[in-house]
Amino acid sequence: MNILLLGSGGRESAIAWKMSQSSLCNELYIAPGNAGTASYGTNIPLSLTDFEEIKKTCINKQIDILFPGGEDTLVAGIYDYIKADSQLKHIIVAGPSQEGAKLEGSKAFAKQFMQRHNIPTAAYREFSNDNFEEGITYLQQHTLPIVIKADGLAAGKGVVIAEDTQTAVDAFTTMIKEAQFGDASKKVVVEEFLTGIELSVFAMTDGSNYVLLPEAKDYKRIGEGDKGLNTGGMGAISPVPIADAAFMHKVVQQVIEPTVKGLKEENITYQGFIFFGLIKVNGDPYVIEYNCRMGDPETEVVMPRLQNDLVELIVKMNECRLNEVNVLHDKRAACTVMLVSEGYPGSYTKGKLITGDKEITDSLVFHSGTSKKEGDTITSGGRVMAVTSYGDTVKDALKTSYTSAEKIQYEGKYYRRDIGYEFD
Repeated sequence: MNILLLGSGGRESAIAWKMSQSSLCNELYIAPGNAGTASYGTNIPLSLTDFEEIKKTCINKQIDILFPGGEDTLVAGIYDYIKADSQLKHIIVAGPSQEGAKLEGSKAFAKQFMQRHNIPTAAYREFSNDNFEEGITYLQQHTLPIVIKADGLAAGKGVVIAEDTQTAVDAFTTMIKEAQFGDASKKVVVEEFLTGIELSVFAMTDGSNYVLLPEAKDYKRIGEGDKGLNTGGMGAISPVPIADAAFMHKVVQQVIEPTVKGLKEENITYQGFIFFGLIKVNGDPYVIEYNCRMGDPETEVVMPRLQNDLVELIVKMNECRLNEVNVLHDKRAACTVMLVSEGYPGSYTKGKLITGDKEITDSLVFHSGTSKKEGDTITSGGRVMAVTSYGDTVKDALKTSYTSAEKIQYEGKYYRRDIGYEFD
């Protein structure tokens, strides 16, 4: 089968690595890809939201499977576009319809969906310019901390956890009145703050059945001890020690099955991944957010622990036969450490020469923000490389990743040295 994978980050690097191992994979194209994905297939320069160009590529390369790595393409409706075109509709799209992608594309839609299907989540209210003053009063009377979320996609920057009322009011006002995130913050969701340990759980559904992939926990803050600004993710571990059998039973019963069943009941076309961003509060799971795709950097630990053929899973998904699949998880731990550019997540310089990555033998190196220049690998993004290792325990896997991370060199390299710190 010929496969077109859309994206250029560490997530896509890990998916490309996994897909390239499949006996069903004939030609693998990654658009636009990075310096690392070129090792697993052929990179193609392509805009992820230019559907006409995606169509031309699908026809020219005789694509059988289209795999949108990130949320933007799915929320923009790539599934519906492909299925509505007589030349493309035979292509398997590993992702939901535009309506299904609203689970991620609209926080308000997701909260309403959870409410309709009795899925545990934080209490919330929705506000817009129409009831702005009511929102201000609500914030002034609410207990602290409080969570302010832009309704739409905001590149991971649309969430503020306010420790005081003035910060909450300022964030709320900036989002709605000053259109901080454009249309994405025309509507704002205000949530109660939940205290607990967060983790990510991943399911793949064919619309009726589902399978569970290995769970993971990522680390968003730039600084050690979870201090400082939020990033796209500084590392991840799998398995997650708090996700024992009793807790995962609750996750399945209270979250995953009601979600899959709810999508089917509402006739929402959904064949692809569901990312459940969860928090464990007093032993119970609550949904913080849904994503309509795999996470990054979680994919960099999930794919190494997934023992099944990913392409075969996608084919079974398309045939609505995931009930026939037994998903196998590697019993070893997998942990990734993200190497980033100096200054990230703020402004940073690009074009720094990377050396040492090809000398790594004990770890997997998934490129994220890299490109090629005159044969050299250089930095081209804030998050540069994810270094993933196996180990008998999380601690063992992290030790190997840190040893490998030291061997990779470029000017301004930074990484957190405390990934998995809660479970030492």
